[in-house]
Amino acid sequence: MADLPTAAEVMRDNGVSRGVALRAFAALREDGAAEPVPGGRWRVVRAGQRTDRRPLTERLADVFTDDRLEVGAAFPSASALSERFGVSRPTVTKALVELEAAGWLSEGGQGKLRTVRALPNREESSSL
Repeated sequence: MADLPTAAEVMRDNGVSRGVALRAFAALREDGAAEPVPGGRWRVVRAGQRTDRRPLTERLADVFTDDRLEVGAAFPSASALSERFGVSRPTVTKALVELEAAGWLSEGGQGKLRTVRALPNREESSSL
């Protein structure tokens, strides 16, 4: 997905008010052509493209089943997960801390490999 300019950039580049810029983004959203992303930015939505709007922690919980991980297996690194989900490493790290707190992952750290401590079931992963 391609990022759109911020409201401030639209205002500056086109000489319009904030209200006009926000109404333009609202119209794009209504048409299904754009969607907001964290940080006040917007991105283009291509026809037929599906976006997973669940919290990152829930999407990371799917990694256990998607990658067929077993207890004791290495969990993907924050860098790999960052690239896989299209979010920043600090965002992934925060979500990983939640999985550690839930008891599903061993504690990580700089250069330290996280391993699977327990496998979540569907009820547990939906309560994160």
